[in-house]
Amino acid sequence: MRYSKEWKDYELIDASAGERLERWGDIILIRPDPQIIWNTPKDNPLWHKAHARYHRSSSGGGKWEVIRHIPDVWQVRYRSLTFNIKPMGFKHTGLFPEQAVNWDDMAQIIRGAGRPVKVLNLFAYTGGATLACLAAGANVCHVDASKGMTQWARENAASSGLDKLPQRWIVDDCIKFVQREIRRGNRYDAVIMDPPSYGRGPGGEVWKLEEQIYPLVELCSQVLSDDPLFFNINSYTTGLSPSVMNYLNGAILLPKFGGMITADEIGLPVTETGLILPCGATASWRKCVKNDTPAES
Repeated sequence: MRYSKEWKDYELIDASAGERLERWGDIILIRPDPQIIWNTPKDNPLWHKAHARYHRSSSGGGKWEVIRHIPDVWQVRYRSLTFNIKPMGFKHTGLFPEQAVNWDDMAQIIRGAGRPVKVLNLFAYTGGATLACLAAGANVCHVDASKGMTQWARENAASSGLDKLPQRWIVDDCIKFVQREIRRGNRYDAVIMDPPSYGRGPGGEVWKLEEQIYPLVELCSQVLSDDPLFFNINSYTTGLSPSVMNYLNGAILLPKFGGMITADEIGLPVTETGLILPCGATASWRKCVKNDTPAES
């Protein structure tokens, strides 16, 4: 399992009984996580000193219980990147810290390319991968259907001092945008995608990742340049194992571009136990280059 050792402003302190005990800068949060099925002792005193705790509702959703004062927005840093954090509905904070190991991998590939690189980041959320690719020197097109998330990503870019670099911010349905880019003849050297597991479109249409992922990858393969660098798919869907996503990438991308494919779990180290909490999977296609190795993590 891959994970980053470079976090200073984020820490997964402990994990027990369906909850994470986390430090975001100076703020301690307790958030639910259904994967944490073990019930180990909650001996760390910070379990009783959290600033806020998210409680799930039996009817769906939930709410934050603010125990000690927290700012409306605060910042955490990862390497040179700065992210604006705030408690949101459905337990989120606007950042998935486990993705840092992927940011480092992509940044290493971009820096080693020795040429201008265009990146398309789909379902791009608040822009963690966008910022990492910008900082590495890429021209990034950031696409998300949420205007609010896209604005948040732009604020993160500004906070990181990256807002003057070559970039596009697109609020649109990702599939429709890619279809238009193909018709326009626009091509990219790398594609990143973090599609939702489940959702509904504006017309009530149902999105299920297991059913849509193959045509989505097939479509996005058409927007790659003639000499692409990488294609990354992130998934939090339990029904899509890393091996399944690896086969998917191999079936679509290897015949077109050659290269190599990898897939594995990504996670977060738990300070209290020294174990690694699984936090999803990433499947990657990348162009084979001399001495090609994943970024150190």
